[in-house]
Amino acid sequence: MGNPIPGYHGVLLEVDLSKGKVNQLPVSPEDASKFVGGRGLGIKILWDRLKKPGIDALSPENPLMFLPGPLSGFPIPSVSRTCIVTKSALTSPVKSRYRSASTISYSNVGGFFGPEIKFAGYDGIIVTGKATSPAYLYIDDDKVEVRDARRFWGMRTNDFDIAFTEELGDRKFETCYIGPAGENLVRYAAILHTSARAAGRGGVGCVMGSKNLKAIAVKGTKMPEVAEHKRFVDLLEEVRSSFKDWPGTDRWRRYGTAGAIIDRSDRGIQSVKNFREGTFSEAHKIGGIAAEQNIWVRDLACYCCPLACKKVGVVRGGPYAGVYHDGPEYETGTMMGANLLIGDLSGLMKEIAELDDYGLDQISTGNVIGFLMEAYEKGYIDRKFLDGIDLKWGDVEATLALIEKITHREGLGDLASRGVKALASEIGRDSHEFAIHCKGQELAAHNVHANPPRAFCYATSNRGACHLSGDSLGHLNLLGAITGQTWDFPSYINTGERIFNLEKCFNYREGFRRRDDALPDRFFEEPLTLGPAKGAALKRDEFEKTLDNYYSERGWDPKTTRPSKEKLTSLGLDFAWKEIRRL
Repeated sequence: MGNPIPGYHGVLLEVDLSKGKVNQLPVSPEDASKFVGGRGLGIKILWDRLKKPGIDALSPENPLMFLPGPLSGFPIPSVSRTCIVTKSALTSPVKSRYRSASTISYSNVGGFFGPEIKFAGYDGIIVTGKATSPAYLYIDDDKVEVRDARRFWGMRTNDFDIAFTEELGDRKFETCYIGPAGENLVRYAAILHTSARAAGRGGVGCVMGSKNLKAIAVKGTKMPEVAEHKRFVDLLEEVRSSFKDWPGTDRWRRYGTAGAIIDRSDRGIQSVKNFREGTFSEAHKIGGIAAEQNIWVRDLACYCCPLACKKVGVVRGGPYAGVYHDGPEYETGTMMGANLLIGDLSGLMKEIAELDDYGLDQISTGNVIGFLMEAYEKGYIDRKFLDGIDLKWGDVEATLALIEKITHREGLGDLASRGVKALASEIGRDSHEFAIHCKGQELAAHNVHANPPRAFCYATSNRGACHLSGDSLGHLNLLGAITGQTWDFPSYINTGERIFNLEKCFNYREGFRRRDDALPDRFFEEPLTLGPAKGAALKRDEFEKTLDNYYSERGWDPKTTRPSKEKLTSLGLDFAWKEIRRL
């Protein structure tokens, strides 16, 4: 395999499920340096593998990649996450010559799975093909096998996690898996780890289900090298100390992201009533303080992270007594709570537990249900359309009934499993104005009537609506100490720009243009009516001017968004220019 860059093993594990073949592929030092991090390496591999645009995301040739990045597995706080990269099963352009056009998808999950991939001796796992029957992937260092998973097919994630651990016979394995939603090819199905950590965005669980892959189990005994050990140790101590000195540490440890539920509502930037409002009058009933007082029983941390921001709660009374699950977090609490006008903490916990157990993305699911609640309220659809469900705002039982239908794609659930864009297309009238998505991916739990920067982030993200569209990797100095490479801030930013531009070229080749960098009409035409941001709405002319400036600063054509030859050449992406220059 040659001499890898320190921090890398220089090896990718590739498994072709159609042929049952396992290969070890070299990671070129050039790609490792130019496309840093799981997201960066992922887009380079995706570009190289999917040479023709319009390939169906659910086809066997679409690679599903689990990529930890060069810092994962080291004892560095808050970096040992796994980026799952593939072609999106959910997004689509306004217009394209390709029926199956979609964006790149990069979805992220914390916990321990990524570090274990590194311990097994790999910089990532690439899964292609489709198994003839349900299978799981068994990885124990160099021992890699595709095994029969037929007895597990149909199992919910919590029961599966218990049964799978028994099957493996060794708790040292770290695992990820899909639930029934992924098996049934719900377009926004998630991949789960530890039954409650989810890579939810872009339908990565749907892609995994299309390959008949139920799970991956990985265990290892290796560790990549560090180029400058003393410098690494010194920097590591600085990073750890910074957590002690950071004013927000105690709040994060105490409340996790649920601490933001009340804060965002008080600022008028929470997603409330299908994004119609930004303030939820019952936010205090489902926020971090209420959860701490009424349900939380323990804290959980990801690999080598001192924050332990993940909370586990138990419902002690009422119709949902006995529910024991992680949450609420900000996204789950808002999308399945405030966005549906649900202020019942016990009911909210039941929803969260069901969604994880079925393996659904809670952000997209909350959008889909909120959209249908509004369409029902306005008389655009009736109970017959909803298969008899009286889908009113704030109704937990109706919400749970719809979750069940979506998971199994029964009745209305079949259409709803495709997302709000498909629903709006079917319902018609002006329902597209309150179908809250960008490029087909539903927005996260941050309202943008009073937050133009976040609106802009949603519109221009390469994976569809995204509130986390940043660079591929953090901790610049530690990266230099591990890899032995010289990283200054300009070169680091240049690397991030290279990754983002290649993602853009991938999308452009699929048919995405400026018309796709758009937001629902609601944010421009329906001002907020409640809370501190009352009256706020985006201004369309200012939004369009900002887009003009953004494209110009990027070195992209403001009319089409095509990256220029000069920009791509400066980033070492000449190969991408050759593909898009005539489009």
